[in-house]
Amino acid sequence: MISRRDLLAAFAAAPFIRAQEKISTDVNVVNVFATVRNKQGQIVRDLNQDDFLLDEDGRPQTIAYFARESDLPLTLGLVVDTSPSQRLVLEQERGASFKFFDQVLREDQDQAFMIHFDAEVELLQDLTNSRKKLQDALRELETAAPRQLNRRDAPNPGQRRPRGGTALYDAVLLASDEVMKKQTGRKALVVLSDGVDNASRTTLSDAIASAERSGTLVYCILFAGEERQQFGGGRGMGGGRRGGMGRYPQQPRGDGKKVLERLAKETGGGFFEGSKKQSLDDIYRQIQEELRNQYSLGYSPDKSEGPGFRKIHVATKQKGFTVQARDGYYAIR
Repeated sequence: MISRRDLLAAFAAAPFIRAQEKISTDVNVVNVFATVRNKQGQIVRDLNQDDFLLDEDGRPQTIAYFARESDLPLTLGLVVDTSPSQRLVLEQERGASFKFFDQVLREDQDQAFMIHFDAEVELLQDLTNSRKKLQDALRELETAAPRQLNRRDAPNPGQRRPRGGTALYDAVLLASDEVMKKQTGRKALVVLSDGVDNASRTTLSDAIASAERSGTLVYCILFAGEERQQFGGGRGMGGGRRGGMGRYPQQPRGDGKKVLERLAKETGGGFFEGSKKQSLDDIYRQIQEELRNQYSLGYSPDKSEGPGFRKIHVATKQKGFTVQARDGYYAIR
């Protein structure tokens, strides 16, 4: 298990934008994966390069590369909340995830890994193309006991870990920074949680930035157990600063749905909410369909204005279509 102290030390010691994470101005190509839906919410699969519009920081860009990516290898990470608030839904999550891995993973092309988190973050299964290993990891999932424990990394021996602690932001950052950034091609995280965080050392903005730098789409599934309110509170939405640019105001604490919606939207993934009308099996089918029906757009930015965050907006010329894509990237110089 990776402790909070080790995670914090690794994060603090890392350069703000590492060489592996940068959009290199030597190559000078930015790639964006996009999913397009019509007014009925159905995926549109037959668009061409000329059907898209793309701008960076409000300036129109020329799309130099275009492809329909239905068969590109996929790296998938499953990130599961095992805090006490998830006790009643964990078995349902386990069963649906068994089927999801069976359906989405092609053992000759794709690979996946699995992380669970409560007050700690643990890599249950490193990258593998073996469905059996992933299924074995799913069988190991169990919720933490709802009791107070001494923090392993507490500066004071008597300091207590938050009761029912949940380190969602740390889990997303760890998955993106330590696993996904080393991979190429299509990359996606599927996060199963109620969205509440009260134990992370990092912030939501940091977690989003790490996912964006690694080129990872984050699909968030809101699954709220009966104890969601009891274990609410927490660190809120992350202090309102991304990369020191002050782009977002701080949000009210404890709103797990808004946390997951923001995490999904800004990374180009999707947000889903489990309910009686929409089962986890249904949600997994939608995610699988999206991952197999994406457009890949590439362009060379028309300006180089130094390091920082660059806002991207992708749209279609045809009205009524909705484009789902990441909202930007980090330039190194």
